[in-house]
Amino acid sequence: MRKYIYAIVLLFSIIFGNAQTPTQPIAPTNPNAIRILNSDFIDKNQNEIPGAIIFTGNVQILHNGVKIYCNKAYHYTDEDYIKAFGNVQLNQGDTIVMNSRYAEYDGKTLQAFATGNVNLRSPDSNLTTDTIYFDRNKQEASFKSWGTIVNKENTLKSKFGKYNIKSKKYSFKTAVTVVNPKVTIKTNNLDFYDNSGHAYVYGPSTITSKENVINTTKGFYDTKNDVGRLLDKSNIVYNNRKVEGDIINYDRKKNFAKATNNVKITDTINNMIATGHYAEVYRNIGGTKKDSMFITKKALIKTLVEKDTMYLHGKKILVTGPQEDRTIRAFNNVRFFKTDMSGKCDSIHSNNKTQLTKLIGRPVIWNSDNQMTGDEIHLIGNNKTEKLDSLKILNNAFLIQKDTIGEDNYNQVKGQYLYGKFRDNKLYEVDLVKNTEKLYFMYNDANEMVGIDKGVSSSINMQLEDNKIIELTSFKKIESDTYPDKDFPKNARRLRGFVWRIDEKITSLENIFPEEEKAIDEKVKVETEKKNKEEQKPMDVLKETTDYGKVLGKSKKVKGKG
Repeated sequence: MRKYIYAIVLLFSIIFGNAQTPTQPIAPTNPNAIRILNSDFIDKNQNEIPGAIIFTGNVQILHNGVKIYCNKAYHYTDEDYIKAFGNVQLNQGDTIVMNSRYAEYDGKTLQAFATGNVNLRSPDSNLTTDTIYFDRNKQEASFKSWGTIVNKENTLKSKFGKYNIKSKKYSFKTAVTVVNPKVTIKTNNLDFYDNSGHAYVYGPSTITSKENVINTTKGFYDTKNDVGRLLDKSNIVYNNRKVEGDIINYDRKKNFAKATNNVKITDTINNMIATGHYAEVYRNIGGTKKDSMFITKKALIKTLVEKDTMYLHGKKILVTGPQEDRTIRAFNNVRFFKTDMSGKCDSIHSNNKTQLTKLIGRPVIWNSDNQMTGDEIHLIGNNKTEKLDSLKILNNAFLIQKDTIGEDNYNQVKGQYLYGKFRDNKLYEVDLVKNTEKLYFMYNDANEMVGIDKGVSSSINMQLEDNKIIELTSFKKIESDTYPDKDFPKNARRLRGFVWRIDEKITSLENIFPEEEKAIDEKVKVETEKKNKEEQKPMDVLKETTDYGKVLGKSKKVKGKG
């Protein structure tokens, strides 16, 4: 009977143009089809809208858990299709609410289309754009015009994007920007998880905060906890420092970064570059004393000195303190090299405020053809000229100079202490004090040997030119003799403690590294190739297999203080 009444109503609407609908229109025969729950008026004008029933006023539509509200709707019953006009709202339970001026919905394919001031809300975020395509099968909404998403802490903008309701995942492409009170992320390819605040960037991307700028082509960043993992030779730029590496783990709250493989740290203020395959960096923020850098695995520091470069290597290198009072410590088989000087020791301690560098543990310095050794060697610089000023050797000072004329002759002086003075980074004067000894080969202007001077005294003064001894004078308690070459036995031409370590001399940057350190490069290359294969996984999968709580900011290797 009710079907009969409904048919009569439809017939009158065709003949007379329109008629008032029942308060609750009758459900269709197919239980899975779109249902019209309510409408103030109903109309069917085949000439104007062929194949559609027109519902007007307080329209309510239901289909498989989705409710649609609007001012007016065209219902294409054969196609199971709806076109909705005016104050359209699509409501899918407690997962999403979407408002627009116009929308279309296909009951067969479960596809929806909305345009005109579209606003899509989920429990965690709010998306506004001009047009949205919604696929209920995939539970995915997408937009191809500019869209803005706002959640509790972040505002995201993109030209193209998708939102998966199940995973609460946004996928953005083209001109993506994420802004929150702490950082701004810019990229062309971003995956963002609404509930966790995790962002995954692909392709050239920047993450900017007040403290630094991060550049990466593939990375993860937790916008809630301010930690990140950066891959593919990323870098972090501070005010005066740049940290680069194949993999960088970063904690913004701690101002801490840990870099692995092909690491490079550039300090523009101190004209310093540090390289290695593992590094940890703390940055000085807000007046805190903590400001340090630790580097190992083929560690090397390059410092620009005038127009020359000083290279420093140690198994471990630690740099601590603020820029105006910075200390460099290097440990285990330390080596340094510049064009006019090189050396070795067990450890080194250098401070830029005092301009004092201490070489500790079997130190040796080669300056041209000169070799200097002792229990401890101090190099003192000049802050104004930024050049070497003086040199001290404490206990068992021994200076050896290869005689350029004699085949196996060495000029030698030794004493308890040695004090040297530099001019333009070259030794020009040396004083030895307490229990001094000398063995010196003397020549005339024709480079003919005139004798061998050997003796002891309280002190010795030497004048040098172009790093060669041109004058040697003994003072107090002098006991000295000059011997003809033929009368001086070969086995007496070495002072006690003589060790010529020329085979250890660092003559180039290439041999500043011991053999075991050189092998690290090949090991890193193999590890990098293996990691590259693993890193081909999507970043979200990679994140699930990584305990970020362990890799970020929990190292015990360096907690340097100024």
